[in-house]
Amino acid sequence: MSQPDLWNDRADLAQRSLDHYFAAPGDQLFDNWHPLEPGDNDVFNYWWLAHAMDVRIDAYRRTADPARLDQAAAILAGIRRRNDGALFNDYFDDMLWLALATLRLAEATGSADLRRDVTAIWQHVLDHGWNDHEGGGIAWRVQQPYYKNTPANAPFVILSARLHRDTGDPRYLEWAVRVMDWLEGALVRPDGFVEDGVNRQEDHGIDVDWRFTYNQGLYVGACVELADALDRDAYLSRAARTARTAVAELSSDGVFSREGDGGDEGLFKGIYYRYAHRLVEVQDVPEIRDFLVDSTERLWSSCPRDGLLLASQDWNHPPGPKVSLSAQLSAVMATEVCAALATSPPLATGER
Repeated sequence: MSQPDLWNDRADLAQRSLDHYFAAPGDQLFDNWHPLEPGDNDVFNYWWLAHAMDVRIDAYRRTADPARLDQAAAILAGIRRRNDGALFNDYFDDMLWLALATLRLAEATGSADLRRDVTAIWQHVLDHGWNDHEGGGIAWRVQQPYYKNTPANAPFVILSARLHRDTGDPRYLEWAVRVMDWLEGALVRPDGFVEDGVNRQEDHGIDVDWRFTYNQGLYVGACVELADALDRDAYLSRAARTARTAVAELSSDGVFSREGDGGDEGLFKGIYYRYAHRLVEVQDVPEIRDFLVDSTERLWSSCPRDGLLLASQDWNHPPGPKVSLSAQLSAVMATEVCAALATSPPLATGER
């Protein structure tokens, strides 16, 4: 079987596995855990569901099957209903994840209403999230305006750059650059490693022990979007540096090390894969391309179950007795990345 056929089949299987293990009736749409136990669905994971939208859109981009867009739209409608009809909540990073997925859905469907929703979220986050604590930046949530972190700021950069591309409005690009300048000054180390946040305990301290893959991926994505918007290759050099540093510092035996026991941490790897893929789409970084494919191959070697795929937190080992929806979504994201890579030859050295 050719590599494109292999990874396409695996991506289809990953999508089916998501439904097989996690599909739930009504507005729940997906269970938070498999197998499900009493209380497991008590938490409304608004931001996990935004990534569930994204993986359905990934499937649409691969297959052109409009049913995948219907699935993404159904997830968005479910989020709105479970959120009392509102787009907004108290977490600025949550809203930005939803805006990024909704913008992709708007681009795929041509919906002006969805674009209005995205710009409404962008404006809400700017109006209520940006402040002068720590010299600027977007706060993590309403209740902690003094706490600034990468998961709120880097998605704002990505969204702003994409809205500039979509609309041509220079204000979006101006804010993308302004927030990126703050992020790089506050949380990006000279070697490219991206710290999680600053001033969480109102002591101006940086959370250097919170070493997460998604922070690296988000900064990579922000760099790629700004490189495209500003035609500045320096941003791609920074993206490649961070992508390499993440693998060097956060991987072990060819895969990213376990991050937590599921929960939110389950999504972190998938976010790195999504945005590292954006990098290798536009810049030749062969060791990152190889890492994405080889580590996802480890996932498929370690985690098959009953002809399907049930993800583990550690892709070198089978899943434990319980698997989170977040971890499963990361596995689907990585597999869709590999399916996309299998159909696009590596760039020539130095090519952009």
